[in-house]
Amino acid sequence: MFRQLLKLAAVLIVIAAAGVLLNPSPEKHRDTIAQEMGRRSQIADLLQLGRITAFFSEYHSFGVGSYTTVNDKVVSIGAYGFVFVRENAVVTEPR
Repeated sequence: MFRQLLKLAAVLIVIAAAGVLLNPSPEKHRDTIAQEMGRRSQIADLLQLGRITAFFSEYHSFGVGSYTTVNDKVVSIGAYGFVFVRENAVVTEPR
């Protein structure tokens, strides 16, 4: 029983350490925001709105993950080397 508990603790420590080491940087968040906004909207791509939004974003880290905000709204969330841009945070063209 103690051996299984020790193995579980070791696995959890490795997972947490990997999260800290792979936490996306502010530059990774900004690049992903700019690319995603350009991909989702041709107008935003033309006007470089992704770069402008990324420039004004504020980076926040909590060890194993991170996020960026613009005007107190979460724009992107990152963990383990991946960054996800929230759907409603990206400029889209009207339908």
